Amino acid sequence: MELARKKNIRAIIRLLKSKGYKLLEKPYELNIVGIRADSNTPNNFDDTLYVFWKNNKDAWEGKHYTITTDPGTYWLKNPMNVDGTAILKEGQYENAYKLGLHRGEYKALVQQKPVTVIRDYDRNAILDFNNGKETTGLYGINIHRSSATGTSKNVDKWSAGCQVFENGQDFKNFIGLAEKHNSLYGNNFTYTLVDERAYNRMLKRRGLYVALTLGLIVAGYYGNKYYKKNIK
Repeated sequence: MELARKKNIRAIIRLLKSKGYKLLEKPYELNIVGIRADSNTPNNFDDTLYVFWKNNKDAWEGKHYTITTDPGTYWLKNPMNVDGTAILKEGQYENAYKLGLHRGEYKALVQQKPVTVIRDYDRNAILDFNNGKETTGLYGINIHRSSATGTSKNVDKWSAGCQVFENGQDFKNFIGLAEKHNSLYGNNFTYTLVDERAYNRMLKRRGLYVALTLGLIVAGYYGNKYYKKNIK
C-alpha cells in the first residue's frame, strides 16, 4: 500500500490510531499529516500532505496536497548548520505550530515548540535518514510554500528541512483552512509526519508474523492428524 498515492483519508486515520497518535475530532479542527514517500531521491516534490476534519454532521472531510518533507539538494550540499542539514523525524508534534510569518514575508505555519530532526552531515545529494545525529529544538522547521504562483519543479533552495508545498494555490487553500481552525480553536496546530518506508516495514513484519502463525497452525493440525492415525 502506498499511502502517498492512495489519497485515502480513512487509511490515514487507521494508521494514526495504530500508532497511538492523537486524532482531532471537533468540527473543523484540523488534522495535518505529512506522508514521506518510500524514496530517498532528493529534490523532488514526491510527498503528500493530508488535511482532514469532521464537519457539522460528524462526517470526515479532507484534502491532500503535493509537498516535500525533505530538504533540497542545495542545502544538503551546503548545510546552514555545522552538524548537517535538518530532516524532520517521523512523529507527532502536538501544538508545535502556529500561524505566523515565514521569514517575516507571508503567512504560514511556523514552528513554536521543539521538534526532532536528523542531521544529514555528509554534504552530498543523497538523503540519509538513518545515520545522522538526532537533535531536538527550535529550528524554524516551518510549513510553507515554494513559489507564490504556479508549481515548482524542484525543491532546490525552497527547503532546508521545512515542509514545503509544490503549488502556490494549494498553499493558499491550506492557509484558508488553518485560519478557520484558528478562529474556532486558537492558534495551535499539531503536525504528524509518517515515513512510508517505516509503515511498509511494519506491514511486512505483520505479514511475516501472520504467515508464521498460520504455518504453525497448519503444521499442528496435520501433525495431530498424523499422530492419531499412525501412533498407537
